Amino acid sequence: MKKLAIRSMLVVFLAVPLMALAAAPPQNSAKTVQGKVLSSSDKPLSGAIVYLEDGKTNSIRSFISTADGSYHFGQLANDTDYQVWARYQNIKSDTRGISSYDSRTKVTINLRVKTK
Repeated sequence: MKKLAIRSMLVVFLAVPLMALAAAPPQNSAKTVQGKVLSSSDKPLSGAIVYLEDGKTNSIRSFISTADGSYHFGQLANDTDYQVWARYQNIKSDTRGISSYDSRTKVTINLRVKTK
């Protein structure tokens, strides 16, 4: 009888934390990076090529900025560092980093290209 009571208590102590984990909302496993490509005078630059480099694989994705200078990269791993930069008419912006320690799921970075 004593063994049965101990086993029952053990099951309850193990089951309650597992049930709490199962009931918790799912963690968002993806991060997005977005922003605008701007000129020296803060005008949006359409047609700029924005590059995103994955710090783990060194692979590079690209996006051509829209009419209002916007760009967007989605479905990025939270546990990876990234570098982002833009190129417009063969002029490169500064490179900006996105740290894996940055807990934001939506990161906004505006890139400035020093135009003449």
